[in-house]
Amino acid sequence: MNLAIRDALVRVQGSALVHDVRVDPQAGTVAWQGRSRAASTFAWQPPVTGAVYGTLLNDRAALVALAEAAGRPPYKASPKAPVLYVKPRNTRSAYGWPIVVPAGVPALAMGACLGVVIGRTARYVSEKDALRHVAGYCVVNDVSERDFQLKKSGSQWSKGKGCDTFGPLGPWLVTADEVKDPQNLAMWLDVNGERRQRGNTKTMIFGVATLVADVSRYMTLLPGDVITTGTPPGVGMGMKPQQWLRAGDVITLGIDRLGEQKQKVVPFKGRS
Repeated sequence: MNLAIRDALVRVQGSALVHDVRVDPQAGTVAWQGRSRAASTFAWQPPVTGAVYGTLLNDRAALVALAEAAGRPPYKASPKAPVLYVKPRNTRSAYGWPIVVPAGVPALAMGACLGVVIGRTARYVSEKDALRHVAGYCVVNDVSERDFQLKKSGSQWSKGKGCDTFGPLGPWLVTADEVKDPQNLAMWLDVNGERRQRGNTKTMIFGVATLVADVSRYMTLLPGDVITTGTPPGVGMGMKPQQWLRAGDVITLGIDRLGEQKQKVVPFKGRS
C-alpha cells in the first residue's frame, strides 16, 4: 500500500465538473482514466471557486523577521486576534498559470500558505466543531505587491493582495480525512531553484480551528470558500538583502501531503 496516495478533488480546463481522483502528492501524479499522469500534463483550473479569506502575521518565526524589516506595528508584537483580508475573484489562478506583474510595478512578493477549504456552511461555529466544516486542504501562493499594500492602501491590505492572478490555488484539494493533523505540515517555496521559504504549520499563531471559528463570527463561510493561514519566514521584505519576484522568475512551492504548484512571473501586456 502506498501511503502517499490520497483522495483529492480536481478541476481541469475544458470540464465544468469536479473530479474525485487519487493523487500522489510526493510524485506529483494523478490517477486519471485508468492510468497515472504527471500533474504537469494537465491544464488545471482552481480546485474551488469560493471566496478567499487571507490571514496576515500568523507565523511566529515570520513575525520576528518582519518586525526587524518593518520596524513598526503591527509587526512589533503578535496580533491579539486574526488579521484578515479578502482576495477577490480576479486573483484566482491555478497550477501552471502565470503570475502577472501589474503595469508600472517593478517587483512582487510571494508566500506559501495552507489553504483551508470549507465543506459545510459555517456561522458562529466553535473551535471544537470547526474542523467538521472543513472539506480539505490545498496549496496557496499568496502573491502581493508591497507598495500597493503598505504605501497606497491607507493601512488596509486589499490593494496589494487583490491584483489579477495573485491567488494561485491547487493543483488539487486533498480531502480532510487524508490530513490527520493540519498543524504539522511542512511547507516550502523556491524561486528559480533557490529555497526562499521553509516552515511548518505548527508555528502558526492561530491554528486552523481557531481561524475557521473566528472568521465564521463575521461572515458566513460557504462550501468552496478558502481561508489561507499565513506564510512562514522567507518573504522578500524580511530577507537581507530584501528579495522580490520579477518577470521571468519561476516559483515552485509545496506542502507536505498536499503536493506542489509552479508558476512563472510575466509582465503585464496591454493598456494600463
